[in-house]
Amino acid sequence: MHAAVLHQFGTPPRFEPFPDPVPIDGEALVHVRAASLKPIDKQLASGTHFATAPVLPRVCGVDGVGVLDDGTRVFFGGARAPYGAMAERAVAPRRFCFPVPGELDDATAAALPNPGVSAWLTLAWRARLAAGETVLVLGATGTTGRLAVQIAKILGAGPIVAAGRNPSVLARLRADATIRLDQPRDELIAAFKRHGRYDVIVDYVWNGPTEALLAALTRHEFAAGGPEIRLIQVGESAGPQIALAAAVLRSVPLTICGTAGMPPPDVLGDAFDRVMGHAVRGDLQIEIERVPLAGVEDAWQRDAGGRRIVFEPCGPAC
Repeated sequence: MHAAVLHQFGTPPRFEPFPDPVPIDGEALVHVRAASLKPIDKQLASGTHFATAPVLPRVCGVDGVGVLDDGTRVFFGGARAPYGAMAERAVAPRRFCFPVPGELDDATAAALPNPGVSAWLTLAWRARLAAGETVLVLGATGTTGRLAVQIAKILGAGPIVAAGRNPSVLARLRADATIRLDQPRDELIAAFKRHGRYDVIVDYVWNGPTEALLAALTRHEFAAGGPEIRLIQVGESAGPQIALAAAVLRSVPLTICGTAGMPPPDVLGDAFDRVMGHAVRGDLQIEIERVPLAGVEDAWQRDAGGRRIVFEPCGPAC
């Protein structure tokens, strides 16, 4: 078979032959139709992600859409190294193969679950978002951030504040208010303060923008604590570290937690079903760009302009 093969961390994968996978107990052979390119794919290929396995050469891609030998069309993940989703064939644990609604095309079905389920779990499972609570999405102009704004709306949040760097995308979001993250620090702090109190903060950026937000949240007086503020750390597009002043945690009822890995199977399955169901109804939308898998090396390195690149092993025939 042909696949997107990584030979060295920090370099793009190459489209070339790779041995066919053979499923073992508990696995399914998947004939891949589409696999999206996500930040985690690039992080794993660079060797910077905490879950990077030192197995080279290997096939890139953590998840995708394909067909099982019995004809069932599934979204799959968790391929056993050295195999991955960006290939003509892959292997995946059967428990991580989820039937895909027939109303969704392969490319959309491949692109939506990873960011959509992530955003759903962040808000509904980790943040325990309740209807009427105020949500701030840091990094709302990225693919997952845009879906987080849509999902917060579905879950009944309000108001929703979207913060990002891309003004044209900010203008298109269904948020109640927006904040430009590329303004000077003092102005950014003031902007965070203007929008008052936040119940849930979903953070895809970290680093400087998060430091500015924490400065805005810090109180400089003794006051009643109030309801808990939940900050869920999801991504680090602005940088992997922050400087955290002790006064932040002592002056406000702030809890900072991460996404905490994989949820229980029943929680994951429920989130998948809800995301795909809302996609079928048109409540969740994602912009995609289809690329033949043979073009993986060039597409890996370029800016997709806010769209999610989806590789198709069979090209236009998919």
